[in-house]
Amino acid sequence: MRFVTWTLLLILFSWGAAAQEEDRRGRWSFSVFGNYDVSIGGDVHDGTLAPVADLGGLNPDLAGVGADLDIEARGYDDIYDTVFNIGGEIGYYLTGSAELLTRVTYIDSDGGAAQVGGAVVPALDTTLPVAGEFDDYNALTVEIGARYTFYPRSRLKPFFGGTVGVAFVDDIRATFRIPDADILIDDVPFYDNTTAFTASAQTGLALALTPSIDLIGEVGVRYLGDLDGDDSAIGGLGLASINDGGRRWSIPLGARLQFRF
Repeated sequence: MRFVTWTLLLILFSWGAAAQEEDRRGRWSFSVFGNYDVSIGGDVHDGTLAPVADLGGLNPDLAGVGADLDIEARGYDDIYDTVFNIGGEIGYYLTGSAELLTRVTYIDSDGGAAQVGGAVVPALDTTLPVAGEFDDYNALTVEIGARYTFYPRSRLKPFFGGTVGVAFVDDIRATFRIPDADILIDDVPFYDNTTAFTASAQTGLALALTPSIDLIGEVGVRYLGDLDGDDSAIGGLGLASINDGGRRWSIPLGARLQFRF
């Protein structure tokens, strides 16, 4: 079994080393890509403890009853299940290995829900669960960057690169419920449309399908900066601080198809 493994590796190396490509210097490239985007850090909202002297403003049946809204931080992985990136890229080769690039990415995830904390009601000697539901997460990023490809004339080519740019993130609205108290704070502004800083780094392996077309597998890390909170609806409840963040860290994992001309 070991002999077979080493033989296959030798054949693969020889095949890759023998596949000569045209010099890329001065050529343009166009790529399309799609990624599954795994959240690894950052919160959809922060936590806080907000006293509410009278719940009667939210439910008249609870007039005179006070509570403490104990909201806990929730990450993107708590709220949003699957995030997808799709996009396109234009590049220009300064040398056979060094490429300048401009990349546009659309980020999309369906909205989700989670228990975000509790309402501590001393008069009832209980804590009532508070649920939160959030709109879809949609953003468009425009970035510039560079990439370096090793062994550009081989069939198999490792590379690394990085980008910086701006992200245009759509506004996000939220709904909060305390079902046991028949309280609903429905469809309120949470984050405004935001222009945020974004940066990413990628590495991977390119396979030459033809002298001008590569099929590429890549993985990376992406940072997307703070969002602009909208406190118009939640500020009166003492919750203005929970949407002071919104930054996100993620690992995009996917494939890219590059055409050179």
